[in-house]
Amino acid sequence: MKKCRGRTGRKRRRKHLKSFMDGVNCSHKLEYIKLKKWLKERGFEDSNLRPAEFWGTGRGLMTTKALQAGDLIISLPEKCLLTTGTVLSSRLGGHIVNWKPPVSPLLALCTFLIAEKHSGEKSPWKPYLDVLPKTYTCPACLEPDVINLLPKPLKKKAQEQKMMIQELFTSSKAFFSSLQPLFAENTGTIFNYSALEWAWCTINTRTIYMKHPRRECFSLEPDVYALAPYLDLLNHSPNVQVRSS
Repeated sequence: MKKCRGRTGRKRRRKHLKSFMDGVNCSHKLEYIKLKKWLKERGFEDSNLRPAEFWGTGRGLMTTKALQAGDLIISLPEKCLLTTGTVLSSRLGGHIVNWKPPVSPLLALCTFLIAEKHSGEKSPWKPYLDVLPKTYTCPACLEPDVINLLPKPLKKKAQEQKMMIQELFTSSKAFFSSLQPLFAENTGTIFNYSALEWAWCTINTRTIYMKHPRRECFSLEPDVYALAPYLDLLNHSPNVQVRSS
């Protein structure tokens, strides 16, 4: 009897582990229900993909059917994308157009993310913001004592990332201050270093490549960013080939 139950228990544990390896469906969670509703209102057709938690890789999307080579996995309407065009159409647009010297496309997106996150319930992008990571484990986010323990190439990369964010923050203080008429709170508390670090990591870990026309209101840095809600949950094996457009 004991032996039999033990085998059954082991089978159950193995089955549970396999299920977790394959992905645990998370589409019942409220934040994903709200996100799918929000996307549907913008023309996104439901697909065969479901949010899931995977062993080893964390959050991703699982398919409910077998995929064949060449299959379209997901298609997202442009209306769902967050780009510099989105930023210019927002209340920040006028301030960005009039600010000299021009801000970079990256800073414009960072500013928009921080402002919308600060708006909370009032933000039309809240369903997307709610599923973004609250914190990141990018090298730039590590504490100095942890960075010092890293192998030299990774340590150098982490220090470079930290320097990039610090320089962006320092050079953007005057621009952030110019946005004060839009906020009741002091912009210094809204657009602080940790907020910029979060926004920078959000863009640099989740953006897809999308080339936009050159705009005079932005600096000469390439405007090639687009945040794609739901699609940016997608992870895949490094051993497969994917094509996006």
